[in-house]
Amino acid sequence: MTDRMSVAEYKKLCRKLTKNKPQTKSVRPTRKKHESAEGILATQLQALNVPFEREFRFHSTRRWRADFHIVGRQLLIEVEGGVWSEGRHTRGKGYMDDMEKYNEATALGYQIIRFETSQVKSGYAFRWIEKFLGLSQDKSL
Repeated sequence: MTDRMSVAEYKKLCRKLTKNKPQTKSVRPTRKKHESAEGILATQLQALNVPFEREFRFHSTRRWRADFHIVGRQLLIEVEGGVWSEGRHTRGKGYMDDMEKYNEATALGYQIIRFETSQVKSGYAFRWIEKFLGLSQDKSL
């Protein structure tokens, strides 16, 4: 009698061994979930106790939405992403579409404040909005 096993038996045995092998943890540290600039700004507005709506549809016939609408004021806040990576807001068609959207919002009586993602993450947008709404002791913009 021979102690040799067939290829099929060997493969079957290997499958069993790999299934029962304990999972090792990755040496690479896990990344924190990336929080969007809009999420950060929403948290900051909540800290100021400023009532707001997200993804506010300001036009009756177009599907345009503003990132934020400050409730009780005709104020829209937009967070522009992709400014440095040639995103939608900085390329021809996207830029033109944004101009149309902002002009329509202005014609409807809204004020529009625009910030770039890094301005939100650095706290600049928070401080600017706080001053603009009169919630800060420092009144200079």
